[in-house]
Amino acid sequence: MNSNYKIKVKGTEITIFQKKDTDYISLTDIARSKNQEETGLVISHWLSTKYTVEFLGIWEQMHNPNFNVTEFSNIKNHSGSNGFVLSGKQWISKTNAIGLISKVGRYGGGTFAHKDIAFEFASWISAEFKLYLIKEFQRLKQAEYEKKALGWDVKRLLTKINYKVHTDAVKENLIPKNLSKEQMDLIYADEADVLNMAMFGMTAKEWREQNPDKKGNIRDHANVVQLVCLAGLESINAEFIRQKLTQRDRLEKLNQIAIIQMKSISGSPSLKKLGG
Repeated sequence: MNSNYKIKVKGTEITIFQKKDTDYISLTDIARSKNQEETGLVISHWLSTKYTVEFLGIWEQMHNPNFNVTEFSNIKNHSGSNGFVLSGKQWISKTNAIGLISKVGRYGGGTFAHKDIAFEFASWISAEFKLYLIKEFQRLKQAEYEKKALGWDVKRLLTKINYKVHTDAVKENLIPKNLSKEQMDLIYADEADVLNMAMFGMTAKEWREQNPDKKGNIRDHANVVQLVCLAGLESINAEFIRQKLTQRDRLEKLNQIAIIQMKSISGSPSLKKLGG
């Protein structure tokens, strides 16, 4: 999903475009701090220097396997000479660059650059502006991190809300007397998989077999909406257990409830704020 954010640097509003979790900062907005009317000209002057072309070329070769090195060499040979002019669109189209993005549109359009490149451009504008840009960018990323951390804490809390209710129901109604701890753990795990099957369509073991490279368990990788629903299913399953419903009947009912609840709560604005 692509999204835009804005930060303010020394009175100038800077747009940050996120594409597939990668941040691109508006060079057009940065250039506006130097010249309100001729932002394209400011960017073009910077792009036309030999140092900038070399910097962009090295960055692309480090990050872009499809970078057109031959065309880059041609541009590099002409850079810095009298009359040499390079725009962002020309650089992108000729070299298949990914460090710059050209967006059209009255609002949110312009030239965007990967943060590495944007900081370099800001340094060309002024050392002071670059430092303030880095500071505000870091503040934005810290706020994002704290939001994700809060969402993670809430998700973990939701999984625990009804845990004791569920395990008590299992203990009181499904576990015979005098079983060993290992035997009881098997029954608890079996009931946990009833919920996993109802919610995710697979057991914890099946998930591990399908995701050998992922750390944690199936619930660690669930989203907020799934965990909210799962917390509710734990209470419902506890009640079903007390009603002496068979495991098969409980699974069928829980799956139907999960489908209904997921449809109902997936659009909740409150959950979206938590990253759901």
